[in-house]
Amino acid sequence: MLWPMLALSLAFCGIAVLALCAARVYAETRRLSRQVAESSRRISRAAEDLERATAPLGSQVDALRGSGRPAPAATDRD
Repeated sequence: MLWPMLALSLAFCGIAVLALCAARVYAETRRLSRQVAESSRRISRAAEDLERATAPLGSQVDALRGSGRPAPAATDRD
């Protein structure tokens, strides 16, 4: 009777250890998803800032095109 009880107690301990590992994985996954969401918000905010910063440059390019000067090609590098 000792061996079956020992086997059951070891099986229970094994399942308890697996449950603790699963809980840690769940907690870390939630933490990672929050970090990904925050990074996504930061990237979106940076993209909006970049769009706002390039608006004056776009109007300058439009003014240059309106004055009859051709816009520089993407391959023209100094």
